[in-house]
Amino acid sequence: MKKELILERLKNDEDYYGLFGQQYLSNSNVGTLLTNPLALRDTQQSNINFLIGGYFHTAILEPDKLKKYRIVEASTRNTNIYKEMSGGEMCLLKHEVDQLELMIDKVLSNEVCKGLIRADNNDYEVPGIAEIAGLMWKGKADILNHSEKLIVDLKTTSNLADFRYSAKKYNYDSQAYIYKQLFGYDMVFMAIDKITNQIGIYDCSDKFLETGKEKVEKAVEAYNLFYNNPDFIPENYFINLTL
Repeated sequence: MKKELILERLKNDEDYYGLFGQQYLSNSNVGTLLTNPLALRDTQQSNINFLIGGYFHTAILEPDKLKKYRIVEASTRNTNIYKEMSGGEMCLLKHEVDQLELMIDKVLSNEVCKGLIRADNNDYEVPGIAEIAGLMWKGKADILNHSEKLIVDLKTTSNLADFRYSAKKYNYDSQAYIYKQLFGYDMVFMAIDKITNQIGIYDCSDKFLETGKEKVEKAVEAYNLFYNNPDFIPENYFINLTL
């Protein structure tokens, strides 16, 4: 299939996250390949932080799609009204959405943030594919700011003061490296604290990108061992370390 047709399909979330998209590795696979390669194709459990982050992204980048989020007027997810109205699906609480709307207003009222997000000729939710270290990878850029030649990635965090440290923990370094290969631009992370509504904008140093590259190379080694080596027996896998 031609690259143009592949990218067109990957614009669709069902294809990007579904079976079609799973033929490509992505940054979300890096952590699994580095820590538990056997779980690479396991179904991801619902996570409220992903749901909150998803609403934040959608409201800023694709507000016409907000209707896909179910919102329940309940104090917690343990209440009977939530259990009845959610039908077993993870939903946002009304007070969480109220807080998210404050965060969104905070970001879009900041002149620097708004300038990066709403610049003329920006493209949003752009898929990309490329061969990296011998394997095919995919990614979807939140914002391609062509004027500044930047990839702007939106993040929510519970502790902005620790963002520089959590960025490596959550593999934002490998994300920045992968996306630079996919799109040819440097990445900046625009993060907002869910508690204080403080905003941080973080560019990526050469050292940060180098650690990301090392993670990707180690992830590729793990993938090739577990999934491209016919002589490898997964049942014999174990972790061996010296304490």
